[in-house]
Amino acid sequence: MVETVYVLASVTLVLALAGGFLPIFSKWGSNPERLKVSTGIAAGILLASAMMVVIPEGFELATTAPTSGGDEYGPLVLGGAILAGFLMMLILEGSGIGHAVHEEHHDHSHDHGHGHIHHQTSSWMLVLGLSLHSAADGLAIGAAAAGGVVAVTALVTFAVLVHKVPAAFSLGVFSLHERRERKDVIRDVVLFSLATPVMILLSFHAFAGVEVQVIGLAMLFAAGTFLYVATVDTLPDIHNPETGKTALKHVLIGAAILVLIFFAAYASGMLEHVH
Repeated sequence: MVETVYVLASVTLVLALAGGFLPIFSKWGSNPERLKVSTGIAAGILLASAMMVVIPEGFELATTAPTSGGDEYGPLVLGGAILAGFLMMLILEGSGIGHAVHEEHHDHSHDHGHGHIHHQTSSWMLVLGLSLHSAADGLAIGAAAAGGVVAVTALVTFAVLVHKVPAAFSLGVFSLHERRERKDVIRDVVLFSLATPVMILLSFHAFAGVEVQVIGLAMLFAAGTFLYVATVDTLPDIHNPETGKTALKHVLIGAAILVLIFFAAYASGMLEHVH
C-alpha cells in the first residue's frame, strides 16, 4: 500500500498542475461554459463519493470494537466529525478565506471590456482557502489508504481528482486575472497542487499504527468538507433560473457516474472489507 500511496500522490500532483497550467499556457480559460460543466459533474461525483463511500467507510471504521480497551464512539461523535468538517469550510468561507473561485471565474467572463474587478477578499486568502480544502482532500485519501481497503481508496481518489482538476483550472484563471506577473500565477497553482499530495503522505504515515476508530473519524471529517464543497460549488448556478436545470443535470450525471462505478466495484467483489 505504501508504494500505491506515493503513486496516488504523484498522480494527484501531476493532474492538478496540468489543470492549473492549462489556462496559463492555452486559451481554454476563455470559455467558462466548459468549467461550469466540469464543475457540476465533479460536484456530483464528490457528493456521491461522500454519501456512498467516505461516510459509510468512516462509520464502519469508527465503530469497530477497540483493540486497546478504549471507549467506542457514539452517534454524537460520529455525526459531530462530519459536522466539524462542514463547519470548518463554512467558517473559512465566511471569514473570507474562501475556496470557491468558480464564481470569480464566471464573474470575470461577464465583465470583459469593463476593466479589472476588485475583490473584497485578497488573492492570497482565496488561494489559501482553496489549498486548505485541497489538504482536506489529501486527508481523505491518506486516511482511506491507512484504512487498508484498496477499492475505497481508489474511489475516494477518483472523486478527489475529478473535482481537483477543474478547481485547479479555476484557480489558474482567477490568478491570471488577479496577478500581474505570470510567475505569481504559477506559484499559486504550484502551492495549491502540492497541498493534496503532501497531505496524502502526511496523513497516511501519521495514521500508521493508529486505531482504526481514529482513522474513521478523520474520514468522516473529510466527508463533511466534501459535502460542503459539492453543494457550494453548484448552488449558485442551481438557484439561478437561467442555469438551474442545466446545472442540476450535470450534478446528477456526476452522481450517476460514481454510483455506476461503485456498484461495478461492489459486484466484482472489490469492496469486500478486509479489516
